[in-house]
Amino acid sequence: MTAESTTAGEERGLPWAAMAGIIATVSVFALAQGLTYPLLSFILERQGTTPGLIGLSAAMTPLGFIVSAPLIPVLARRVGAARLAVLCALLAALILAAIGLVQDVRAWMPLRFLLGVFANPLYVISETWLIALTPAARRGRILGLYSSVVSGGFAIGPLSLGLAGTTGWAPFFVGIIAFVLCSLIVLAVARRLPDMPREGETASVGGIFSRAPLLLFAVFTAAAFEQTFVSLFAVYGAALGSGEARIAALITVFIAGNAVLQVVLGRIAERCGAARTMLACALAALFFCLLLPQVFAAWPVWPLLFVWGGVSFGIYTMALIQLGERFTGQALIAGNAAFALVWGLGGIAGSPATGLAMQLIGHQGLPAALGLLCAVLALLLMARRRRA
Repeated sequence: MTAESTTAGEERGLPWAAMAGIIATVSVFALAQGLTYPLLSFILERQGTTPGLIGLSAAMTPLGFIVSAPLIPVLARRVGAARLAVLCALLAALILAAIGLVQDVRAWMPLRFLLGVFANPLYVISETWLIALTPAARRGRILGLYSSVVSGGFAIGPLSLGLAGTTGWAPFFVGIIAFVLCSLIVLAVARRLPDMPREGETASVGGIFSRAPLLLFAVFTAAAFEQTFVSLFAVYGAALGSGEARIAALITVFIAGNAVLQVVLGRIAERCGAARTMLACALAALFFCLLLPQVFAAWPVWPLLFVWGGVSFGIYTMALIQLGERFTGQALIAGNAAFALVWGLGGIAGSPATGLAMQLIGHQGLPAALGLLCAVLALLLMARRRRA
């Protein structure tokens, strides 16, 4: 049998319908969630809410990720993964409707927390399904595609506000319909989806911290990097005299690189290994942190931000690939839940810490803080390679 015929056989044997359903579900869910962050910030700003309170309100969603993460493996086994995913999508729709009804920042605090609680299981379950369905030889490209589509969904969410606006019920209806659509997609492919693993070594979310601390730190790095950049790059650009239109365009280019390059990085991981590719991503992100102050005002900043967005999120994609390589069975869903918990921690911690650095040393605290984070990850990865 030739290599070509073997590859063709593997391609035909892949559960494409189930994988397409999983990716479509998460992409629509990401669109709805990505819409909520700027929408609610715009509304609060019009109400005269202080920036600190707006930031605290936004932090409620990642806090919901953190609190819900340890419960997901148990709930998925007891309720059933597909039922839990459908239930969470419908509950997220109800929460968004409640947010639209109650236009008060204090009431939004618990509601945005619950939105994070109900969003998290869908991501954890979807990633577990996808890793379980994907053969090792195709894992890099398929998980890269998954990361690209999720990033694209988050990017399209804010853009949809240009059509729906930020006043009245129209933008809320976009999010509510998207959440409901997620539940319908899961129902459509439910028979093709695998059950949550019950076999294999029992593992808790806490146990993953002792078994894969470096993978979790990589997830923390990717989360802190992304949230910090999106939150504070506008402050950095304004300090250097850039107008709002240019800053917004630069952020869009960063997010585009984040979305487009994951499939390419996944293909590289299949050839070179996910661990080696993660190290390359961390070193490239560090290099771009050092280069940003030199090129910000010149044309090379545009391709720099495109690639920078890709390699910074590529750290997470490589961590996800390695999770699938190292864990199976019950440990796999526990690992995905641990990833979600650490992502929430990174999202909460990154922006305040970098904001403090910018207060202490000026606007260059942004690339300095992000560079320090990437440098620590790169050093830890190189140390592990030497020990191996």
